[in-house]
Amino acid sequence: MNNMKRRTIVRDISWLSFNARVLQEAADQSVPLRERIKFLGIFSNNMDEFFRVRVATLKRMIEYSGKAKINMHLELAPEKILDEIQSIVLEQQGEFNYIWDTIVKELEKEKIFLVTEKQLTKEQQKFVQTYFEEEIRSNMIPLMIESIPAFPYLRDKSIYLGVVLSRKDGSMRRKFALIEIPSRILGRFVLLPSQTPDQHFIILLEDIIRYNLRNIFSYFGYDRYESWIFKVTKDAEIDIDNDISTTLIQKIEKGLRNRRKGKPVRFVYDKEMDEGLLHYLIKRLNLTKKGDLIPGGRIHNFKHFMDFPDVFSKKGQRRKPFTHPLLAKAPRVTDIILDQDIMLHFPYHSFNPVIDMLREAAIDPSVIAIKITGYRLSNNSKIINALINAVRNGKNVTVMLELRARFDEEANLEWKERLEDEGVKVLIGIPNMKVHAKICLIKKRISNRTIHYGFISTGNLNERTAALYGDHCLLTANRNIMADVNRLFNYIEKWKDGTGQLKTCKTLIPCPILLRRELTKMIRKEVKNAKNKKPAGITLKMNSLSDEELIYELYDAARAGVEIKLIVRGIFCMFSENKKFVIPVTAISIIDEYLEHARVFIFHNGGKEKVFISSADWMVRNLDHRIEATCPISDSLIQQELKDILNIQLADNIKARWLDNELVNRYKRDKSQKKVRSQIEIYSYLHQKILKPTGIAGGQQAAQAPEPVLN
Repeated sequence: MNNMKRRTIVRDISWLSFNARVLQEAADQSVPLRERIKFLGIFSNNMDEFFRVRVATLKRMIEYSGKAKINMHLELAPEKILDEIQSIVLEQQGEFNYIWDTIVKELEKEKIFLVTEKQLTKEQQKFVQTYFEEEIRSNMIPLMIESIPAFPYLRDKSIYLGVVLSRKDGSMRRKFALIEIPSRILGRFVLLPSQTPDQHFIILLEDIIRYNLRNIFSYFGYDRYESWIFKVTKDAEIDIDNDISTTLIQKIEKGLRNRRKGKPVRFVYDKEMDEGLLHYLIKRLNLTKKGDLIPGGRIHNFKHFMDFPDVFSKKGQRRKPFTHPLLAKAPRVTDIILDQDIMLHFPYHSFNPVIDMLREAAIDPSVIAIKITGYRLSNNSKIINALINAVRNGKNVTVMLELRARFDEEANLEWKERLEDEGVKVLIGIPNMKVHAKICLIKKRISNRTIHYGFISTGNLNERTAALYGDHCLLTANRNIMADVNRLFNYIEKWKDGTGQLKTCKTLIPCPILLRRELTKMIRKEVKNAKNKKPAGITLKMNSLSDEELIYELYDAARAGVEIKLIVRGIFCMFSENKKFVIPVTAISIIDEYLEHARVFIFHNGGKEKVFISSADWMVRNLDHRIEATCPISDSLIQQELKDILNIQLADNIKARWLDNELVNRYKRDKSQKKVRSQIEIYSYLHQKILKPTGIAGGQQAAQAPEPVLN
């Protein structure tokens, strides 16, 4: 597909380019070996979700084309996009296999050996037999698939061993069998006995099963057992029908059941698989040879490799999060928030102050109510524990729990039940509108006066991901901001009354309704200033940029002479290179140890800069189909912090890639400049504020930061 015939890059092709950047990290020999293996796992998991959601959606577009209008933004040529996806995915799979082969050799240099069932010593053979009998056999059900009229249901996230049973003398007809690998229960990796403590032998669960195939099928009279791994990826979309007699919860529960029966959209298999077995599986799964089949290596479901055993002699040197300097010696977080705004920058700053604020509110006699949104919660959420404690202490607690957070639906249904059992008021969403804003409102009564405080964040209220994701969280008691947060909650609770509450926001810019309009206004103001020969600039950081209307506005701005700087981690549909742009657009993506998740928007505004943090990416779904919160930052020191952090990222010349028109992911290298790895520099910059909390200008602090030690 020739991108230049379009005004924007195809969203799904752009996403594959992002995943290629993840693959680059796995190939980068300066990255610690264990982290490289994790990046292979992340790449694999990303690709699974891409097929479950995006490829499945494109197939639906083809299926629905010409039929009644559906709630779907139809691509112009889904068939061509699918063809290009297939080509790119096969190329990336080849690159993936090459990287894995290289990593295996590097593991062996560190005396870490991933062995198969054919490479075991006698001691390891005995261990594998015992492990199979004691741990695996009771968790495994072999199926003779040819004798089952209806082909068995295959789990979307499982891997399967396809087995061919035969006799060497050909005296019996071959038979096919199927075994689901019980990795959900037992994990994927098993450490084997070793002769010396400095050697580590690891075997995959499926290879232990392979070793015991004779034991499993002995009573059938066969003497040859061959097997190959495969997996099936299914359509993960949940259809929420318009049956008004059915509650949203019932619809989601029904959708989850139907998801398990989703149509296969990808079949990944060992390219050495027996041809007869392959054709049999293709036929029984109703697959097509075009677009559904991805030949691979011996190992599948590399997402498990994110949990590769930590047997490495060289341990990672991940920097520990530290407490914000203004909170470090404070007996109560709440007292500081009531006095001044605090911006936490995760994962550099500790997430604990957010939890502490809620814990303090839970036991504070003057706190009367807490309202909070939840999108993706941690498995053992300390946030939830604090809220339950608040209810038990007589507070009114309301949690907006977005049940439709993709792949977290089941977990959120369980959280809903637990919270309601404790007396929490649980809101479950708005029809055709996800609640994606990350906001909290705490009401406190002091001397017959109600005070509001809380937070607005760019990231989820999840203490586990807060240690891995780059996000910003504003802790504030600002009356104007909290009044609008209250309006957002009023709308979420009383959405049937219409969007009037959203339209009355005076400080926050919510989605839907307002953000698209305000962004357009601010871009056009920069255009006007540029045309009048005044300084004009836009700096944006986000996860994804795909909204065509706003991209066209950025094109107009670049042609007018507005200086545009973009940091976009994932989907990037804008053509950043054009001879008509007066000032070349700077567009980069940073993939490194932490996931860049924050959204920050800065407009020059004639010298009176406007700085925002937001939960919204520039995508149709965020701007038009979600409740989002974009918050202006008025504190000059916090503004400077955000600007300094973005400038450090724009200066990155180690982990940044240029986002160009050809999607080639060329590293941003400049040998004439000092090496800047932004995530390490940002840590140093923020850490120096502990030493100098009174606030020397951020740029000076960044310049004085110590030389980073690269992993």
